[in-house]
Amino acid sequence: MPFPCALWRYGHAPCARAKTPRQAVASLVSAAFAAVSFASAIIAVAIIASAPTRLHAQTAVSAHGRDGRAPARASQRSRPTTRIDTRLQAQLAALVKGFRGDVGIYVRHLRSGRVAALRADELFPTASLIKLPILLGTFDAIERGQLTFDTLLTFRDSLVYSRDDLVGNLRDSTRVPLAKLSMLMLTLSDNTASLWLQGLVGGARINDWLHAQGFDSTRVNSRVAGREAARTQWGWGQTTPREMAGLLALIREGRAVSQGASDAMYRQLTRSYWNGEALSQLPPWVQAASKQGMVDKSRSEVVLVNGPSGDYVFAIVTKNQQDTGWTNDNEGYVLIRALSALLWKTFEPTHPYTPPPSAKRYLPPEEP
Repeated sequence: MPFPCALWRYGHAPCARAKTPRQAVASLVSAAFAAVSFASAIIAVAIIASAPTRLHAQTAVSAHGRDGRAPARASQRSRPTTRIDTRLQAQLAALVKGFRGDVGIYVRHLRSGRVAALRADELFPTASLIKLPILLGTFDAIERGQLTFDTLLTFRDSLVYSRDDLVGNLRDSTRVPLAKLSMLMLTLSDNTASLWLQGLVGGARINDWLHAQGFDSTRVNSRVAGREAARTQWGWGQTTPREMAGLLALIREGRAVSQGASDAMYRQLTRSYWNGEALSQLPPWVQAASKQGMVDKSRSEVVLVNGPSGDYVFAIVTKNQQDTGWTNDNEGYVLIRALSALLWKTFEPTHPYTPPPSAKRYLPPEEP
């Protein structure tokens, strides 16, 4: 086949046989230009395809030095400047009015930078929210090679924290993959699994990681030498609403430990069994990562919602609650549900949602 007609295979119209010398020359010239254009396009695509690789390598060095940690994606590195949402701020103040106890709240819409906060930098007890830092410490240990995700661990009766836990009911010598412990710590909030992981990583090591990442208020207290006084005051751990929301956002943005670790942690955080409070006020078709915490005088939840109009994160923690009951109408639970409903309405006004009355039949029972 003559060269000009061969261009057909690249999407050009088939060549017609030239009827005159002038037509033949014109056809050859046209084909030559087409060939040059096609070759130029191939070169341009090659240049464009290679550019992100070079840029990514340069950014990795400038953002993280040479420690080998994966940088955040470009869209995640250029986060918007935060600004106070005064209307939402006033709504939060109205929401907590009359609450019999202390409340801290932090809210941030990741795309727009809208922020609202109440006592967001004040210390609060974590209760089971501390399992989020334990998760981060576990994955950091995996990243460093101290542990592996498929490590088979041997359960011993000495590890039992409570027989109410699923892991606490295992037979002595049962072999358990670390990946399952991590899942149970988050999905069921299993305390025995959580303390087992904390023991493997080391509470002090988790605190060191938090400090290195700039989280100066969030700490593991239980079973950590030198933190006995803090444990007496705050329990298993301590945090602020701003820092707890910041930890979850760090994972969502791929900046916690590594991109791969962040992705795996985020997947686990979207599978909570405890969906009766903040999660109950979100449409079931919306993904949300979350962790819940509760002790007698405190109720808490941190949630990152993947909303149609952009992600938003919020943390709410209470302390000194007068209502210490373990029923669905506990003041802390009611407040968490009200906050979640308010935020969905605020950030997703074109996607209204109200849980159907029958939904209450299918929520997990509250447990101390």
